[in-house]
Amino acid sequence: MHVLTLTPFYPTAADDASGCFIAESVAELQQLGIEVSVIAVHPMHHSHPGPDPKAPPATWKKYFCLPGNPGLASAGQFLHAALKFHVRELHARHPISLIHAHAALPCGQAAMLLAKDLSIPFVVTVHGLDAFSTRQVPGWFGRRCSAVSEQVYDAAARVICISEQVARQVREGISDPVRTSIAYNGVDPSLFTPPIGSAVANEAILSVGNLISIKGHELLLRSVAAIAPGHPQVQCRIIGDGPERARLQELARELRIEDRVHFLGRRPRSEVAAAMRDCTLFALPSWYEGLGCVYLEAMSAERPAIACRGQGIEEVIRHGENGWLIEPKNLDDLTTALRTLLSDPPLREKLGRNGRQTVLEGCTLAHQATHLLGLYRECLG
Repeated sequence: MHVLTLTPFYPTAADDASGCFIAESVAELQQLGIEVSVIAVHPMHHSHPGPDPKAPPATWKKYFCLPGNPGLASAGQFLHAALKFHVRELHARHPISLIHAHAALPCGQAAMLLAKDLSIPFVVTVHGLDAFSTRQVPGWFGRRCSAVSEQVYDAAARVICISEQVARQVREGISDPVRTSIAYNGVDPSLFTPPIGSAVANEAILSVGNLISIKGHELLLRSVAAIAPGHPQVQCRIIGDGPERARLQELARELRIEDRVHFLGRRPRSEVAAAMRDCTLFALPSWYEGLGCVYLEAMSAERPAIACRGQGIEEVIRHGENGWLIEPKNLDDLTTALRTLLSDPPLREKLGRNGRQTVLEGCTLAHQATHLLGLYRECLG
């Protein structure tokens, strides 16, 4: 079997966490004996810092795209034009069995056109709740994105969703029946390992995620301020970067917790894993999450993970058993969760132990790759 993976997400020399969920699953599929050719794509107006030498090799391709959101609806056609000769040559040298695209736009649309050229099937993975790009692209251009995405999902041999929550978004947005399957993202339990013994930092809250409003970092800072009088040693470490950083730093000063909150920026995967081991608990109160690999990584490291109800991760986390769930955007709920978990080491130990067991039983990279391989075989008949 020869699978062509087409993705806009892939690790680079500057950021090995970007698209790591694609690269790690590719490596695991290769361990199962599947030949995977990867084409990682980016618009020509975006600079490329070079490949990550630790990731499975990929061919990087540029394509024309109108800058900004209005260009997304037509980007797949331009991507197809940029790839078709390369893909035909690859197919002539070693026939491609199936194309696996990540996200409907632009890669799913390009995969649909390439699959038609080669008379082979394609599948598309939907990684977030914005399955039709209407949240990302409002107005008329968003409606065009939705129409093109519906064409992609209708033509795909399978629409692979990272959670049932995502699958519902796909099914509710398309008029015809669509072939969906659930394949949870996996985590590497040999990288995200528990701390040795009980040596973890005293009252350290870790959060990992892009600094954008939906991730809930403002709520986290307000909760840290609320618990600070009763937990004078508490520290909050935030890994990630984004447009909200300056505002969040100013908020920390306004709340008088700037000495407790450490904005660490983007960090390599190895440092993220080390930070997971060195924290007391993990909290990312995101209210728009298809699944959330970082929760699985925290669970794999035996750290109690706090997440929001109504998100994809609720299909994995059982409240009070292997993690902790709060209501979205609820300051009192998050503050209570932080106070409860910081004050109860036996509860933290139970949640952490059960969380890692949950990962080992069904959410590793090996589980994900085995599931994907089964889906590929079904699509190939």
